[in-house]
Amino acid sequence: MENKDTNTQGLGRSFGAWLDDLRAFLRGRFSLDDDKAQRDEVVAAISKGVEFRGVNLWVLIFATMIASLGLNVNSAAVIIGAMLVSPIMGPIMGVGLSLGINDFELLKKSLRNLALMFIVAIITSTLYFLVSPLSSNSSELLARTVPTTYDVLIALFGGLAGIVAQTRTDRTSTVIPGVAIATALIPPLCTAGFGLATGQMRFFLGAFYLFFINSVFIALATYAMVRFLKYEKKAFIDKTRERNVKRLMMVITLVTFIPSVVIGFHMVRVSLFEAVADKYVTQVFAFPHTRVIECNKHYARGKNPSQIELLLIGEPLGQEVIENARTQMRNFGLEKTELIVRQANTEDKIDVASLQQSYTDLLSEKNRRIEEMSSQLKRYRVTNVEVNDISREVGTMMDNIAAISLMKGITFDVGGTPRDTTLVCVVTPQDSLRPIDRTTLERWLRVRTKVDNVKLFVER
Repeated sequence: MENKDTNTQGLGRSFGAWLDDLRAFLRGRFSLDDDKAQRDEVVAAISKGVEFRGVNLWVLIFATMIASLGLNVNSAAVIIGAMLVSPIMGPIMGVGLSLGINDFELLKKSLRNLALMFIVAIITSTLYFLVSPLSSNSSELLARTVPTTYDVLIALFGGLAGIVAQTRTDRTSTVIPGVAIATALIPPLCTAGFGLATGQMRFFLGAFYLFFINSVFIALATYAMVRFLKYEKKAFIDKTRERNVKRLMMVITLVTFIPSVVIGFHMVRVSLFEAVADKYVTQVFAFPHTRVIECNKHYARGKNPSQIELLLIGEPLGQEVIENARTQMRNFGLEKTELIVRQANTEDKIDVASLQQSYTDLLSEKNRRIEEMSSQLKRYRVTNVEVNDISREVGTMMDNIAAISLMKGITFDVGGTPRDTTLVCVVTPQDSLRPIDRTTLERWLRVRTKVDNVKLFVER
């Protein structure tokens, strides 16, 4: 019995030691102490990025113009470039940092510059869209008007990544540009300007809502990381002033963050409802001769229940089939949801002309995108080199060549702009001691392939 107790105690001590080693290993792996910058250094760096004057202000204007152009021509690449250029992250992170360290002066400075940034970006984009000859609602514009749960999560985790990068001694990493791309702050402002310029307030309100949600959750992530890193809060000599400032900042924090968190949870519920509704429609309304051509989902608001409104074409469904579909809603957790089914031959009148027009517009947009991508493909496509014929010809012209490899491509500059077509030729000699007339071979290749830029390499 004593041996058994001794073995049990020994196993217990071994397991405890293993857990201690595991905790130490995980603590070392996930520690943020390595390469951590000093608090004052981080505060100074973020405070510097908060200020919008001179270069920062001009860069913001240029970034807004680039993003507006990208939205206007429906180019995702141009929009990404604008997000990389934009210095918009500075004031937002400044708000989160100031709330985390009780720096009221930094908070006022951040909010003041955030307001300036917002006004300048809105004015710039509005003026652009007022004079722009293109005013159609592109897919990139429409995507910046309806915030989703994913936008909230992207902003939250993007803000965490951004503040972690800012608290390192080496701030030259690609994290900040990556966060700027992921959170997409400048395109919603440009979409809001489009809404003002074209008189479409739903665009303005939707885009502003998306920008506000992204900004708040980036600031919230910054605040949370600052508190996690236990940055020392700013001390006041006057204790009465310190108490008043803390109360004021607490009120600002609650007024800003709590509604946003509530909105975020509401968006999660809406997203879950829409996902379940899509699953229900896909599984229950799978009929061989009837198709769902439109599915509108409305989440509950106030006393109004949630609704799923379907538009069907094809063979009409009987009332008993529709009632059976309604009874199946409880299997998907949609028992409190109202189902509305509209069919082409019922009393509900379908605006066929409007429906046809919407699909025509959608098809036109897709065709335009296909033509755009085709033109880009033609721009970068290079015809194949006739290697078989050239290899035989060069073998006849020069007797010391055993093999030849040809490849044609495009040379780009460091900015990603195509510059010239390049022909790369690799020659394997029969006898490495005998020279190959490189000048003659290069001149012949230029004439034969009609490519001026020839790069010739001879294997040794």
